[in-house]
Amino acid sequence: MGIAERREREKEQRRNDIIDAAEQVFFKKGWQNATMDEVAAVAELSKGTLYLYFKSKEELYLAILLRGFDIMTNLFVTGMSAVTRGLDQVRAIGEAYLKFYQDYPDYFNILHYFQRHQLDPEDSGSEIVQACYQSAERGTCLVQNAIELGISDGSIRADIDPHRTALVLWGAASGVFQVASIKSETLRGKHSTEPETMITEFFEFVERALQP
Repeated sequence: MGIAERREREKEQRRNDIIDAAEQVFFKKGWQNATMDEVAAVAELSKGTLYLYFKSKEELYLAILLRGFDIMTNLFVTGMSAVTRGLDQVRAIGEAYLKFYQDYPDYFNILHYFQRHQLDPEDSGSEIVQACYQSAERGTCLVQNAIELGISDGSIRADIDPHRTALVLWGAASGVFQVASIKSETLRGKHSTEPETMITEFFEFVERALQP
């Protein structure tokens, strides 16, 4: 390994170490309440060194967000690969989203903050922001691909537009999961409904709506 290659690997390792430290701080305090000083302390780096890798707290947040998108997308792809029919793939994506919600709650919250808030227009052209938008679009594209497959194999009705339906399903699922996450006590106390039960019934509703 040459000197330049070794330095590049060391730089990438330090960058990942900083993201690891930021996750500890952000997940504990909330990214809006956390400070770069706290991240630097956990990473055992000077604040100046931290800013050599990430110019702002927002950029660190986006780096964590990308990790979350990668985890979620990998769960989607793994679930889809286990079944063949389009309708079953749509259901597999939903179940993978439920697993993401249950097993990775901190990433789930980071992701849903991104979906609820508009980024600063001045940052919209940055490489990491574009990577986040592309990662978000990939999830919708996987749903659309599953719908198109289902129309082709006959498991999904043919009178729907795959792209618009994927957008509707993604938006509806985001809303249902946010209610399950934020209003869990209200669901249990006032409606005698477990959040996971509401999510499961949503999946069943979608499946019935898509069937021919």
